[in-house]
Amino acid sequence: MISVIIPTYNEEKNIERCLKALREQTIPRESFEIIVVDGSSSDRTTEISARYADKVIQQVSEGVGGARNDGAKIARGEIIATTDADCVPCGEWLESAQEDFDDRDVVAVTGFLVPFDLEGMGRAEAAVYKLMFDASNILLSFLAKLGFYHLCGANSAFRRDTFFEIEGYLDLAYSDDVEVFKRIRKKGKTILERRMRINYSVRRIKKIGLMKYIFLIIKNDFQTMVLGLKPIKGNYSKQDYN
Repeated sequence: MISVIIPTYNEEKNIERCLKALREQTIPRESFEIIVVDGSSSDRTTEISARYADKVIQQVSEGVGGARNDGAKIARGEIIATTDADCVPCGEWLESAQEDFDDRDVVAVTGFLVPFDLEGMGRAEAAVYKLMFDASNILLSFLAKLGFYHLCGANSAFRRDTFFEIEGYLDLAYSDDVEVFKRIRKKGKTILERRMRINYSVRRIKKIGLMKYIFLIIKNDFQTMVLGLKPIKGNYSKQDYN
């Protein structure tokens, strides 16, 4: 079984779209469970989630990584998959990850992000966003050949036993999904699965600003991966982006 863990915070406008996409996966519904971990939403997020998810719980640990850890603690699956409430998984998202875990040496799988909800943008601006994501996916492929992987929280899966062996995500303000690779890489193989695609909302990027976002990602990942810092200040994820 696969356990899909989705952290949420005031996502009433987006969570149903995500959960409906999970209902349309190419593997049988009984072969995976959906766990929504809510960070004390003040809207109808939990009410909507309860219509589709197997379990809806309140977050007790700190940070978005902590929310994923909370979900993992009650997960029944041998595989733990993570995505975000404003994302839309492709139909074969879970099936492609599941097949990779047939190799017992594989401990983590990640994939590509495809931008969507570009409505309201001009043609040129939308093209820039698409180009940025294409370039990012090319970079991920290049880094994978060198043995480095970005285990994006919106699109990754872990072997459950290994996830707990490394004690899950750290409580970091940002780049927790980059840092986790530093620990899990020592436990087995990681795979970049090209069929494992997530339609990724660009609303956070639009709010921050594209150039500022790129700068922050480069700076934060460099500090975390190269300098070995563990940032605890900042709150990128728990904001109202609606």
